[in-house]
Amino acid sequence: MPDSPTATVEAPRVVSRHGDNPHHARRWLILVMIGLAQLMVVLDATIVNIALPSAQADLGFSNDARQWVVTAYALAFGSLLLLGGRVGDIFGRKPAFLIGLGGFAVVSAIGGAATSIEMLLAARAAQGVFGALLAPAALSLLTTTFTDPKERGRAFGIFGAIAGGGAAIGLLLGGVLTEYLDWRWCMFVNIIFAVIALIGSYVLLRHEPVAAADRPKLDIPGTLTSTAGLFAVVYGFANKESHDWSSASVWGFLLAGVVLLAVFVRIQTTTSHPLLPMRIVLDRDRAGAYASVFLLGIGMFAIFLFLTFYLQQNLQFTPIESGLAFMPMVATLMISATSATALLLPRFGARPLVPLGMVIGAVGLFWLSQITLTSTYGNGVLLPLMVLGVGIGLSMAPAMSVATLGVEAHDAGVASATVNTMQQIGGSIGTALLSTLAADAAVSFVEGKQPTPQLLADAAIHSYSTAFTWAAGVFLVGAVISGLLLRSGAPDMEGAAPAVHM
Repeated sequence: MPDSPTATVEAPRVVSRHGDNPHHARRWLILVMIGLAQLMVVLDATIVNIALPSAQADLGFSNDARQWVVTAYALAFGSLLLLGGRVGDIFGRKPAFLIGLGGFAVVSAIGGAATSIEMLLAARAAQGVFGALLAPAALSLLTTTFTDPKERGRAFGIFGAIAGGGAAIGLLLGGVLTEYLDWRWCMFVNIIFAVIALIGSYVLLRHEPVAAADRPKLDIPGTLTSTAGLFAVVYGFANKESHDWSSASVWGFLLAGVVLLAVFVRIQTTTSHPLLPMRIVLDRDRAGAYASVFLLGIGMFAIFLFLTFYLQQNLQFTPIESGLAFMPMVATLMISATSATALLLPRFGARPLVPLGMVIGAVGLFWLSQITLTSTYGNGVLLPLMVLGVGIGLSMAPAMSVATLGVEAHDAGVASATVNTMQQIGGSIGTALLSTLAADAAVSFVEGKQPTPQLLADAAIHSYSTAFTWAAGVFLVGAVISGLLLRSGAPDMEGAAPAVHM
């Protein structure tokens, strides 16, 4: 990688290893702020799920409107991530990070004070907008703050654990806040996270204006086609929750999204200032990492969605108990993620870790698919969940690290945004696809039989098992793809640290 343009000729290269990194002395405190911001963004995808019945009773909106409280966030977040990442590259990551935090706090306050469904939906969409600015800035700040190979591994392990376990933490926090306070605190709690991270980041982060020679120009045609294409894809899959695949509101938007994204790729190969330079995506290691994060997103949502149904409807867990039930998975995930990036990735590289993690995750999902009506949490759920945590941590954290390794500073934002986009689109596809497969399995199970409470209960279990089995298959496909794409050997982490000029 080239030296920072501010480096002097006289500066000794060995001595100045961290001399061009203004954040090195404060890197661990900065990691705390980045971690808080990332946790806020990730858990907001699930924290409102448990609060929805209470919010519906309070504001009096319909069942049809209920899903859009979740979808409004996903639509804005997923479709604007690439733009948000590029904005950070153009104007600087500190301003993008701070504006994202401040905006997220303000619209969360508006959402918590909502007096109508329209006000709540507008706030959720605005959360997605500011989240799309915040998430890429957080990951790119992590990339440019931690340049020492060993410390980078630890930092990405922590970040990957938050990315993988944040959704489960959101379920627990949502249950606690809804049961002991009020559903509105599922929105208000973001203010606490955001204000702490905003004040800390303002003090700790140093803003260095992007040099004119390093500042990328905004690709307007690419921005329009990518935003519209990602919006159409997420919207199409969101519509699948209430419509058949044959509905024009599903296949029509999906087709439009595919066409728009194909046009976007074409634009990126011909324009002189692409929004997403193809050199980022076409690197074998990064392509393998992006594919892994995408497929992990598909499988992970099956765990949270269908296992929550099983815990609450079959095992009669309360919302808080359901959230606590996921904590053993979060614990093994955090241990696995930090160990993988700090100890194993620098020595063995990502190629053995990511496929192995996805295979272990598939084993956990296959194991979980064996649940029955007589299963308990202890004998049917706990151990498979812990195995899943090991697998997700072993694959997610190294994939995120490799996805941003060696990216030039002026591309760090959009490279980071691509990671988040893959996870978000994977989650949208996973929710729609696996919900359809589960529903079809339940219908087939009862078809031609006399409906009884016992039969319906068995059908529900069969639908969950089907979803877990298909998700395991997705993980196995991910293991094959990542094994083929990722390069063998330890990554060149000494020479891959990007120059830091924000």
